[in-house]
Amino acid sequence: MTIRIEVGKEGYIIIPKKIRDLLSINEGDILILRVENNKIILEREKKIDIEDIKNKFIQHEKRLSYIRKPKLGELAEVKIEDEFKN
Repeated sequence: MTIRIEVGKEGYIIIPKKIRDLLSINEGDILILRVENNKIILEREKKIDIEDIKNKFIQHEKRLSYIRKPKLGELAEVKIEDEFKN
């Protein structure tokens, strides 16, 4: 969809209602504006869900739960050469 808009006072632009409705852009939403290859790109700010990230770390920790630190002296009898033998 292409729509022609005019830049107003102090550089303001208005996103037409059709576009706002199409993209579910509401008053108070944060948009990111960047310039790329001499074009203006306007995108919705990506929100980070802290709880989602926390849950992913917990799941990852559970997958790695079989790994434990060796106890002091536990590996004293292991020869480094044995580590590389097939």
